[in-house]
This record gives sequence, C-alpha cells and structure tokens, in this order.
Amino acid sequence: MLASLIAGRLRVPGLLLFLFLGMAIGSDGLGLIDFSDYRLARRIGIIALALILFEGGLTSGLLEIRPVLTPALSLAIVGTIVTAAVTGLAAVWLFDLSTLDGLLLGSVLAATDGAAIFALLRGSTLKRRLATTLEGESGFNDPVAILLVLGFIAWLQRDDYGVGDMAVLFVRQLGIGLAVGVAVGLAAVWALRRVTLATAGLYPVATLAVAGLAFGGADALHGSGFLAVYLAGLALATGGIPAQQTVTSFHQGLAWVAQVSMFVALGLLVFPSHLDDVALRGTVLALVLVFVSRPVAVALSTLPMRFTWPERLVLSAAGLRGAVPVVLATFPVIAGVSGSTRLFDVVFVAVLLSTVIQGVGFEPLARVLGATTSEPALPRPLAEAGTIRRLGAEVLEYPVADDDAVVGARVRDLGLPREAVVNVIVRGDEAIPPRGSTILRAGDRLHVLLRSELSRDVHRIVERWRQGPIGPPPRPPKRMQGRRPTFTVAPFAQVPLTGDASHPHAVASAEVVAQLRVRRDVPGSLVALDDGRYAIVGPLVAVGSRQLLWSWSMRRLRRLPHDDSERAWLQNVVGALAADIQE
Repeated sequence: MLASLIAGRLRVPGLLLFLFLGMAIGSDGLGLIDFSDYRLARRIGIIALALILFEGGLTSGLLEIRPVLTPALSLAIVGTIVTAAVTGLAAVWLFDLSTLDGLLLGSVLAATDGAAIFALLRGSTLKRRLATTLEGESGFNDPVAILLVLGFIAWLQRDDYGVGDMAVLFVRQLGIGLAVGVAVGLAAVWALRRVTLATAGLYPVATLAVAGLAFGGADALHGSGFLAVYLAGLALATGGIPAQQTVTSFHQGLAWVAQVSMFVALGLLVFPSHLDDVALRGTVLALVLVFVSRPVAVALSTLPMRFTWPERLVLSAAGLRGAVPVVLATFPVIAGVSGSTRLFDVVFVAVLLSTVIQGVGFEPLARVLGATTSEPALPRPLAEAGTIRRLGAEVLEYPVADDDAVVGARVRDLGLPREAVVNVIVRGDEAIPPRGSTILRAGDRLHVLLRSELSRDVHRIVERWRQGPIGPPPRPPKRMQGRRPTFTVAPFAQVPLTGDASHPHAVASAEVVAQLRVRRDVPGSLVALDDGRYAIVGPLVAVGSRQLLWSWSMRRLRRLPHDDSERAWLQNVVGALAADIQE
C-alpha cells in the first residue's frame, strides 16, 4: 500500500516498485533471498496471471466490452502478431539473431500486461470507449502472445514444425479455451443463482473454485487456460450472481496480492550485473517497441474502424508490458532454448524502459490529445460497503422466514426509525424498489441502510420483525369533546410538544395515538391525536381535522416550486390523509 502511494506521487506504475524491491533483496542485491528458480517463478507467474485475468473479466462484464469487442479482438490478435513481427525483425538486426530467435523475442515482448493496464486505467480519466477497448485487449491479448511463444519454441526445437503446425496450435488452444471458459462460466452462473449459500463470504470461495475449474479444465484438455479463465470471469460479471460486489471486491484484492507476488518473484530472478551487456541494445529495442511496433500494430488492426488518429495514438501509448513478458521469457529458459538466458535479460531491460515511458507519459499525452473526460475511465461501483461505512452507515440484510411476523405486512409497518430505510427488496431473481405499501413475503431479503449509531438497536428491531407485534398498537377511542376541533398552524417553537419532531408523544396538549408517517429530509411526522385531530409536525406544526389538514396541504402544495424538497413530503401526507390510513 505504501508503494502504491509513493508510485502515485512519482507518477510511475506502482508495480514497478515491487520489481525493484525483488531486485534489491535478491541474490545480486542485498542477498537477503537467494533465488534463481525459473520454474518456480513461472509457476507463480502463471497462477498470478490467471487470477489477474479472472478479476479483469469479473470487473468488466460482456455488456461493457460488447460495444468495443471487434477492436479489442483485432488489437489482441492482429495487433499482437504485428507487434511480434516488427519487434522480432528489429531484434534480429540488433542482436544478430536468427529469424526464429528474433520472432520468439518479439512474441515475448508482444504481450501487454493486464495488471499494469488495469492499474493504469483505474487511475486515469480516459474516454470510456478507449478505456474499455484497452481493457478488452489486455484480457484477450495474453493467450495470443503465449501461443506465439509456445509455437516458436516448438519451431526452434523441431525440424518438422512450421506455420501449419502453429495454426493448428492456435485453433486447438483458442477453441478449447473458448468452449471451456463459456461452459464453466455459464454453469457457474446457473448454479450460483439457484443455490443459496450460508453466508455472503462463501461466494468468493465459490468463484475462486470457478476460476480454478476454468483454467485447469482448459489446460488439462490442452487448451488456453488463460482465455478460459478470462471468459469465465466475463460470464460471472454478465450473468449477475448473488453477492456480486462482495465477490468483485474479494477478487480485486486477490489480484493485487497476485500482482505483488509476481513482480517480487520476477525481481528476485533478475541479476542486475548481467544487464550491462544488453543495456544499450535493449534500450534501442524498447524504443522500437514503444514508438514503432505498437503504433504500427494499432494502425493496422484499427484501420477499418471508427477511431480518429489522435485516439489511435492514445491506444498506442497504452500498450504497457509489465511482468507478463518477463514471465513468458522464462518459457524458453525452462525449455532449454539456446541463448534463452540472454533473451531473458534483454526482455527485462526492454520491458522496464517501455513500461516507464508509457506509464509516465500516457495520461499527459491523452490529455493533450483531448482523449480524457472529467469522469474516471473505470468508474467505481454505485454501492461500495467500505464507502458506506466510512460515511457512518451500515447495510443490514434480513432474510424473511416463513414464520416471521413481518410476512404479509407492509414496508411502512416495519417501524424503522427515521435514520434507517429499506433501500431494496430482493425477491427471487428480482430487485424490487420498496414503497410504503409494498407487502413483504416469505423468502424476501430486505436490505436496510441505517446510521451506525443505530447498530445497537438492530437486535431489538430484528426480534420484533420475527416475533411481533408489527405496526403501531390499535388506537384508543377518541376523547370526547364538547366543541368542534380547531385548526391551527404555528412555527414549531410555538407549539407545546413532548418528544421530538420525528416521534412526538403529545402535540398541542393532545396525546399521540398513532404515527402515520415519518419525514426523511428534515425531522417531521404525521400523527393522529387522541381527540380525533391530526397533526403535521415539522418546521411548521399544523393541527386540525383530517379534512382541514388535507385542504391546507393541498393549498400549500400548489404554492411550492417544483424543486422544493417539501413537495414530496406533502404529497405523502395528502395520500395518507385522503385514505385515512390506520397504522
């Protein structure tokens, strides 16, 4: 967390600091951790990347990506291949490599980093269409780059391997990954919407299992587990599952832990003393990658689409590399490809420089080109439990059981204090905006927003919902009077009143026998008195018969401007008085 704060001040991608941390404490730094295990680093990278891609799909959803699906796929497929080709040919010239070795190096560098892209977009104000395009590209790009790397490794090690074999590899891996990801995602949505788990905290456990099944299922069938896990996340986000915000928040935190683990592990694997021989040419390759390969790839892959050239330039500047190419650079090392250790060092230098250049320059460039707005590129969810708590409130979720006293009662019968409100009722697969007249049914889940200071009263309120009584007690008989009830209106301070405005006990020397309505914008209420009169309590207190109060409220309504907050309250009062609601 400290690193992310420092990175925000320095305007550099925060994850790079963890990379430097790994280098500092590794074998070639302070020597605190002796680490040179490429297989373990790759395993950490694969697990972390799977979790990051799943979170990327989960926070996006197909409905968000669908409008830009064509350019996102074109950038991920055509753009990745073009980037690999241009960068690979430049590497052949710079490092005197064979064409296949150069294309392997270009394929490793063609992968953008979903973690770096998501972190960049969450801190930017990029136009929503451009942000969503980059979000989709980062999810679909990695499987394509990984297949290119695997294909060129096989091509280097087998004499009988060629373009046709690589095409078969692509079709098989992407086809199986697509099928498994969609199947697991849809099955998970179907199951989670029909099975009620004991607590909301179990839903992240279930979705973590979904990610494991999607990735492992596709990989066991020799398909792309990375594509499968991303599609499974998209399916869960699109299908709408219980505890969606809880699940999303959990996986965002888990993806951050995965990113940190991956960057620290890869930093440990780097030996800074080995970088001297490749630093200069690696820098040139990084410049080619940023200023030639990526812009050419974006231009070719978006040519038939409706992007302006400034927008294409912004898309070019956002192709951050990050840790994914470094993870891919371990593949040829483990496979025993000749010269692969040197390739790993070249990749690290190129990735480090390209990430710094693009990460630091992206937001200013987008602002200069007019590609930003006043809104965040990836807006926060409308409801966030942490924000609600920080503002001094809590959310209570109450499942209505078959034998609860509130079954068949109306929302207004719940007896909530002024500082609490039912904000939604979940009934089956529907979310019902509550009204005072909404009748509660067994199986409903009430979501109640209440101030934190009322938390101590929650048990008492819930106990009444279970055991009763529900609603106010029956009214006593009217107090007999020998004269006609009078009608008065006066400021609050001039009317004798016990209790407070929201819950008065007596008004104008008459006892309150029923509270009919509670005002929400300011302290106030509509009550029935024991002498047969009614009282509207607020900044003004009006006391009189039901008909006289109704007429006064109607006259006042006609005089109020349409944007006055009192209008909603008086409309509520008029409805209650017109029906003479007995609560």
